[in-house]
Amino acid sequence: MSEIAAYRAKEGGSMRSYTVGFIISIGLTIAAYLLVTQKILSGWGLVYAIIGLAVVQLFAQLFFFLHLGRGPNRKWNFVTLILMLIIVFIVVAGSLWIMHNLNYHMTPQQMNQYMRQQDGGI
Repeated sequence: MSEIAAYRAKEGGSMRSYTVGFIISIGLTIAAYLLVTQKILSGWGLVYAIIGLAVVQLFAQLFFFLHLGRGPNRKWNFVTLILMLIIVFIVVAGSLWIMHNLNYHMTPQQMNQYMRQQDGGI
């Protein structure tokens, strides 16, 4: 058995696993597309459905492609995932906080000047 085959057998990455993950991901993507284009849901129901499909697709990709739940290092893989989620949350929340504060602290004169500049110098 070659080194690559031994690694795949140990880590669980097989062609069947990748194919199943790919089919699930494509199916979830098509489901989200059809929800929007066929107007099956509207308003907040549509938003919640798309978020739900996105979360399911996230876990499918973590399991089938990143092999999060398999292998000898699954504890460290999970710790790494949690750390990555914390860092992404800090970056996104910090960016939103900064943008909110910049908008809040902008004076009416600054707002009017900005709008004039965007309209082409009127």
